[in-house]
Amino acid sequence: MIHPTNFKNFITKTIILTLAMGGTSLLASGEAAMHGMPVYNVMDFGATGSKSDNALPAIQKAIDAAAVKGGTVYFPPGGYTSGTIHLRSHVNIYLEAGATLYASENPSDFAEQKVKSKDALLFGENLEDISIEGRGTVDGQQKYFWAPDTSEHTFNHKILMEKLGLSTMRSYPAGFPTQQDYAHLLWLGRCTNVRITGVSFLHSPSWTFALFACSRVVIDGIYIYTSLKEAVWADGIDIVSSHDITIANSTIETGDDCIAIVCGIPEWGPDYPTENITITNCRFSSASAAIKFTEGNSRLVDHVVINNCVIFNTNRGITLQIATGGTVRDVIISNITMDLHRYDWFWAGDGNAFNFEIHRQSEWNHQPPIPGEPGPGLIKDVIFRDIIVHCQGSSHIEGHPERWLEGVTFENIKYFISHDPHAPYDQADSALVFRRARNLRLRNIEVYWEKPFYENWRNALLVEDVDGLQLSGFMGNAAWPEKNIPAVELNRVANANIESAVAPAGTNVFLKLGPGDHDIHLYGNDFHQAKTPLALDPSMRPESVTSFGNVMPHK
Repeated sequence: MIHPTNFKNFITKTIILTLAMGGTSLLASGEAAMHGMPVYNVMDFGATGSKSDNALPAIQKAIDAAAVKGGTVYFPPGGYTSGTIHLRSHVNIYLEAGATLYASENPSDFAEQKVKSKDALLFGENLEDISIEGRGTVDGQQKYFWAPDTSEHTFNHKILMEKLGLSTMRSYPAGFPTQQDYAHLLWLGRCTNVRITGVSFLHSPSWTFALFACSRVVIDGIYIYTSLKEAVWADGIDIVSSHDITIANSTIETGDDCIAIVCGIPEWGPDYPTENITITNCRFSSASAAIKFTEGNSRLVDHVVINNCVIFNTNRGITLQIATGGTVRDVIISNITMDLHRYDWFWAGDGNAFNFEIHRQSEWNHQPPIPGEPGPGLIKDVIFRDIIVHCQGSSHIEGHPERWLEGVTFENIKYFISHDPHAPYDQADSALVFRRARNLRLRNIEVYWEKPFYENWRNALLVEDVDGLQLSGFMGNAAWPEKNIPAVELNRVANANIESAVAPAGTNVFLKLGPGDHDIHLYGNDFHQAKTPLALDPSMRPESVTSFGNVMPHK
């Protein structure tokens, strides 16, 4: 017979058994079996389930006990406040629905790592076969305050705000500037065979997940949330020098970038390539970027597929940046919808869908050249396709003057751009801008300007300094055709084939060829609704353009 004082634990363990495995068997020690392994209830090790109590000793004891022969550490419904928890190999953390693991609000409870940026609530290094599962919650409890900015002296947004005489108040995490390092909710280094499913991760003080040199990681069906108004530096998931990572069926709403992909954080270890990343069936909202290939890439990011995702209530859609000499290549991004708008001035982005930029580190930091610094990086063989965009800012896809983009493709894009007259500033000009690229493929792109129109809008498509352009099936007009602004403008473009383009009704000048353009071939285009299908810069030689099979305006 079960003693009354043990009845609650007995029922809890029996439920775990029945729901998780569909069978029941109790171990001789009185522990339940989950996934065929023993279960260690943190309450059996002294946790009270009261948020006001320090649960760390009980949690760590349960994990260490489970690590001896493998098993599940179980959090029944309740509140558990803790500092750094050290994960162990072959241990599954299971947070039951109604269970919340709270990060301590005392920063000293996380000051355990020699490298401060590795501090975390859940910490694991050199581990294998670990998981965090359930329907419970991990809450970082981070809070913010507002104060005048004292640091962003070269940030373009701040310069614009100051010129307009507007406030540069911004949010800071509690404790700043005395406190400089903030704990992640999860930091994993050199871990393999990791599974994180079902759990909600809220209010992280820093990047919610940081994965360094990890492999065979599956993140499925989770929810990440930080304040889109205030949560600076609180990315969702940062993938650093890792490989074989899958993120699926998840919702991420973060103040900073939802997912950041990079090779290289020197203080964490060697810059291994980041590769073989799949992101699918997710929903992203961010005051910064939904997906960011970050500027700190010092070596290689490759073999990345992002598919079937919804990006909404976001500042920047997808951005690829390099400032430390690395390479991004072999990337496919497809089946995406975006709904973008600007956030407060201190967030990077301008309601723009796509952003490619390559810099040296000194250029990125607005400094003089640094002796011995890496040269500009490379972005090549990147495909964007089947995307619908609603945005407020221009998309700039640009290589470096010394390192052009290579083999970039945009196809099947519907691009709607709008203006918010209440925004303090608007930096939009042309809708889509491509500069410094080789073998650029633009296929089946449509551009639409939405009311109210903005006085600084220009071309639907601007292409400059490109060698090898395939422009096929483009349709769009200039924002202000009555000003003789061309819908499509090419400058210093060579070896271009322009085919199957459609000039919409009301087009004044559809295509303008500028200085330095040569070997331009026009065929099979429908120009019949354009007042001026083609305008040539006076410097161009007639033999630089070949035209046949185009439908011209009726005279």
